[in-house]
Amino acid sequence: MAIMGFAGAFLAGYLNCGVLSAQNEKHGVRNCVLVHGAWADGSGWKGVYEILVKDGYNVSIVQEPETSFQEDVAATKRVLGQQAGPCILVAHSYGGAVITEAGTNPLVAGLVYVAAHMPDSGEKESDDAKRFPSDLAKSGP
Repeated sequence: MAIMGFAGAFLAGYLNCGVLSAQNEKHGVRNCVLVHGAWADGSGWKGVYEILVKDGYNVSIVQEPETSFQEDVAATKRVLGQQAGPCILVAHSYGGAVITEAGTNPLVAGLVYVAAHMPDSGEKESDDAKRFPSDLAKSGP
């Protein structure tokens, strides 16, 4: 996946750049949770995972079941519940809607959208899907 190779380079640079890196060090954020998009799985984040781990981050990859939006959010919340401190929640594509919903967890220090859906406050994935239809978006509210 070319986008994930680009995303890995972008995300690693973003997390290690002066501003965000300084914020992360100040707040002790060394955990990253990666959420994939639709019609993919967590293996798409392999390159990003390797870069971030090499740079000293603790990285978890959510394996969404893609059976419904609610179940994808629940899978993300389960991984968030396993974090030992604050984390950055990162998503690609459809995963952006998932992190918007799951990102209310107090452990989440920030959300990063990499070519991802970014619903407005109060907007549901199904509303977004009306503008950008997909079979997965039809599976839940």
